[in-house]
Amino acid sequence: MKQKLNLDTWNRKEHFEFFKQMEEPFFGMTTRIDCTKAYEKAKQLGVSFFTYYLHKTLVAVNSLETFRYRIINDEVYIFDQINASATILREDKTFGFSLMKYDENLTVFAEITKKEIERIQNTTGLITRDFDINLIHFSAVPWIDFTSYSHARSFTFPDSCPKISFGKMIDENGKKSMTIAVHVHHGLMDGYHVGEFLTLFQHLMNE
Repeated sequence: MKQKLNLDTWNRKEHFEFFKQMEEPFFGMTTRIDCTKAYEKAKQLGVSFFTYYLHKTLVAVNSLETFRYRIINDEVYIFDQINASATILREDKTFGFSLMKYDENLTVFAEITKKEIERIQNTTGLITRDFDINLIHFSAVPWIDFTSYSHARSFTFPDSCPKISFGKMIDENGKKSMTIAVHVHHGLMDGYHVGEFLTLFQHLMNE
């Protein structure tokens, strides 16, 4: 479900109209997240760490209205639920775009994720199903402790989905951390809102 945002009463109407005209309206930030407690919690629960931090990402995304905004025909809509399309690697080193539907319950979400990973790994090609736009584009690059990140994008394709990427987990003196890159449409949010997401996500990873 979704509802249209009233642009005339939105305090960011001018910002939206300014940035949506740009060939590249996305901006991105890269920072480091402490994942010491989250890694141990995932092990205790018997859940893969990838599934665990993907779930925490979706909890944060669904908690923040700005991350549930999407642009459809130059109008802004607020979706009730945001899911994840994650890149899933296959044995032949190709990948496919998945669809992990969000569920507040980690156990339920872990089963959804497991089945979708298995489905992707037993298919070929890149796009193996239909997608809506109530998504985040999610990726993990566990081989690289990157310090910056960019995405391949078509400027002619209407896109307003946030893109969240994670790097290699680093262990220094018992403290685990990894980089996170967040790219978002500037017509829908600003650096303040990305900061809100990162603060909430770190809080969730510390639980």
